[in-house]
Amino acid sequence: MRTDRSITRLERLFARLDREPEPPKIETPRMTRTRAVLFSATLAFYVAIVVAVLSTSWLVDLDWKVFMFRPFQQWPELHAFLDYFVVLGQRGPTAVMVAAWLGWRSWRQHTLRPLLTLGASLLLLNVTVGAVKIGLGRLGPHYATSIGSAELYQGGDIFPSGHTANAVVTWGILAYLASTPLTRRYLSVVSSVIALGVGATTVYLGTHWLSDVLLGWAAGLLILLALPWFEPLIARAEAMIFAVRERWRARRRLAPVLPSPVPTSPALFPPRRPAADTDPLREPVGAVSGRTATALRTTVQRPHGARSERTPVTPVGSRRPPHADRAPRNPQARPVN
Repeated sequence: MRTDRSITRLERLFARLDREPEPPKIETPRMTRTRAVLFSATLAFYVAIVVAVLSTSWLVDLDWKVFMFRPFQQWPELHAFLDYFVVLGQRGPTAVMVAAWLGWRSWRQHTLRPLLTLGASLLLLNVTVGAVKIGLGRLGPHYATSIGSAELYQGGDIFPSGHTANAVVTWGILAYLASTPLTRRYLSVVSSVIALGVGATTVYLGTHWLSDVLLGWAAGLLILLALPWFEPLIARAEAMIFAVRERWRARRRLAPVLPSPVPTSPALFPPRRPAADTDPLREPVGAVSGRTATALRTTVQRPHGARSERTPVTPVGSRRPPHADRAPRNPQARPVN
């Protein structure tokens, strides 16, 4: 019963979605020459950061200088605010907020592209950033063991910064999916400020090296720039989901509708039982003695009333009226005229 109600609600939701206005014509971003140049430059910057950390170059010395400066002790009044601000880079809360907004857009615009694009970007983020984190195994500043070392292959997971890369991808996807150029510009500025602020906050709190944040910015930007290559795959996935939905709805329309049984009240329609068990009138008269048959007929024909309403029984004659075509059983018991 609960399953039928859920299916009915889902069908109502789809029917309401079909009554919405037509979605706006949104251009799918393509891998233009400008985007390809930016992707190549960002990839070169990414590789340069990794090489600089692997070779324990001047960048590692800068990491240690910034950490030993201890920004959280230089400006302690910012600590309380930045503890909450850095949550904008956590994957769980930000993914829920952005998914809620993109889900509403998908419902209004008759398309699953916003949600599928968000899912694809987060999948790329987990695969690429997670692989580098596990492969290099760098320890964070608070767990460093040797001053001046890169702290690689120690079982850590902070290079590149996941907070920073997640802030770039999660908030940047809003600008990537904007429907107008003006909205895209505004959202690009807002997402850039949030991503830069989250990365700088992790350095202030001492949870990441400066090189971690630089590589996190580059990793997130690479994913946003590479999304046009995955647009055909996203379109095929959307078409497949809608095809499955249409087949499911067609099966629901063609399913036979069985009439539901009409409940009956036992007081209005009592159940019929076999007459042989309850009705003594159907028994043959010759099966019992005459006295017993007379008692049974008297019990059935006369209703049970109060004692004062019963007909007094006289010792003479029978209470049954005589029949014209039947001779009396006992002539001696006939009443005297």
